[in-house]
Amino acid sequence: MMHGRWAWLLGGATVAATTMFAAQTLADPVTPPDKAAIEKIVRDYILAHPEIIPEAINRLQTKEVTKLLATNREAMETPFGSAWAGARDGDVVLVEFFDFNCPYCRQGAADVAKLLAEDPKLKVVFRDFPVLGPDSETASMAALSAAQQGRYTAFYNRMFGTPGRATREKVIATIRAAGLNESRTAADMSAAALKKEVDRNLQLGRALGLTGTPSYIVGNQILSGAVGYDELKKAVAEARKG
Repeated sequence: MMHGRWAWLLGGATVAATTMFAAQTLADPVTPPDKAAIEKIVRDYILAHPEIIPEAINRLQTKEVTKLLATNREAMETPFGSAWAGARDGDVVLVEFFDFNCPYCRQGAADVAKLLAEDPKLKVVFRDFPVLGPDSETASMAALSAAQQGRYTAFYNRMFGTPGRATREKVIATIRAAGLNESRTAADMSAAALKKEVDRNLQLGRALGLTGTPSYIVGNQILSGAVGYDELKKAVAEARKG
């Protein structure tokens, strides 16, 4: 039995071909027998060359992802306060969705730091995406307070540079080590505006179909998981080419 996805594509290809041929002048209309013949030709070709089906699906997915990212690009690439690093007007923007309690995000943070050190034209926007429980949300609220105080990267780097889970105790220690105003940060931890930003990031991630952390948006690509320095560098180069 033909898989539902293939059947849909085969049917779509047949309809597309039929529509194309039907767009002839009224002086040369496509009769029902002609339409049936065209559909059979298209169907026979696809069955004889099934390798075109994955290619067609990949092209369709790429087109859909490009449209999705275009719709959400401004929301993704506009940082909250100082939650960004690199070139202010970088020619390529890499957006990182992460959770402070994600061990793969710690690995990814090192990859992104290496990219930033080597690429003076790259801009990285950090989007707190706390999906691993209450401690993750606490850390994100503190990070967003740091963003409002112009100390985001100091907080981010110390959180990922210090071993252990992002517990409340670690967050408090990092607030001090990163040079944040403690009383202001304590007040910010329950601020509605920062909670709204966390919720906005979660909604944005869902809109983009993100299923975990880390996730990266570079140009028209969505990269899921700790893909590594080489893959990130490749994605940046492809985005730069346009």
